[in-house]
Amino acid sequence: MNETQIGERPLGGGLPKGMGLGTAVIALLPVALLVAMISIFATWGGALVGPAPVPVDALGKLDIERTAFRPGEIVVQVVNSGPSELTVAQIIVNEALWHFTVSPDTTISRLGRATISIPYPWLAGEPQTVKIVTSNGLAFTKDVAIAVPTPEPEPIFFLMFALLGLYVGVIPVFLGLLWFPVMRRLGRGVMDFFLALTAGLLIFLGLDAAHEALELAGRVPGPYRGFSLVGIGLVGAFLALVAIGRRTVGAPSERSEAQRRLALAYLIAVGIGLHNLGEGLAIGAAYALGELALGAFLVIGFMIHNTTEGFGIVAPVARRGAALRHLVGLGLLAGGPTILGTWLGGFTYSDIWATLFLAIGAGAIFQVVFELARLPGREGPGWLAAPANFAGLLTGLLIMYATGVLVA
Repeated sequence: MNETQIGERPLGGGLPKGMGLGTAVIALLPVALLVAMISIFATWGGALVGPAPVPVDALGKLDIERTAFRPGEIVVQVVNSGPSELTVAQIIVNEALWHFTVSPDTTISRLGRATISIPYPWLAGEPQTVKIVTSNGLAFTKDVAIAVPTPEPEPIFFLMFALLGLYVGVIPVFLGLLWFPVMRRLGRGVMDFFLALTAGLLIFLGLDAAHEALELAGRVPGPYRGFSLVGIGLVGAFLALVAIGRRTVGAPSERSEAQRRLALAYLIAVGIGLHNLGEGLAIGAAYALGELALGAFLVIGFMIHNTTEGFGIVAPVARRGAALRHLVGLGLLAGGPTILGTWLGGFTYSDIWATLFLAIGAGAIFQVVFELARLPGREGPGWLAAPANFAGLLTGLLIMYATGVLVA
């Protein structure tokens, strides 16, 4: 008998003749039923579950995303992350009622954003407290420990942030690349040690980025689900680089080992670059808030911390060598994003984007560690477990920990 069972596809690979419309109806049926259920609940939900014990507007929440200090003015950017719209009724600055304007409107819809401008004669270096009071009596407070002028997107500040990124990210990475000639003279056993050390450096960077992303996720407005952003960024970056790695590092035998090692070095540079983008965001935001102005020690700590990254980039290609243009490209790819990060952090910082970028950096670095562990020409991932190589792995972790203390 030539019968087709329900749910089976014919051997030809297409749908049976005349089944196209029926399949479409079946596919749309759950969606139509879901829409009907939502409509019913939206219309008669109150009768089904009874009155809410707490009024919806009492659950309102305004998240203060950014506070900017301009000459004679405080500008506060907020997002309504509560279940209903909120209306800004009063602004209290340092326990005194103050005039204000709200753009685009004093009533902020759910997930809506608004900018509150307060003409206030604030004093640089002093603490400031801004309290937003809504029409239903809810209050949301922002405390600023040290008020400093917020950088504006002007040429002088673009140059200043670029120099910060240069000193913190680009120059230290290139300083680390200067170890390349020395590493080329090392024997196989010593080189294995330093490759394992590179893995330790990267593992620390990945864990550090993941930790920072999770910390920031707690500050992301609730509806944007900060912890989900961490998962999306981490897993998405990991899988994206896995796909790239299969076409480069893990490519078939038509690529030489030198080409595959160079591809791995570029993957390491990409991972470190994404991490440094998040690092630049933190530096730019800290400068905008006046925290970086407390001393140059933080910048010096980042410089020492990031110099080891350049070492890790060239480790895979030290034995086979690499052209000067590749070394320059690797350094710019790893260090350059720091400059972009300082611009974004200083001018348009957002906890949402910072969380996502840090998670992407962590996922990229973990994938690079995965590729490094199965480095071509080694016996397999187990080579990292050899006593000398494990010592290198632990040394890399300790180096990053020691230099990280300077940044804390």
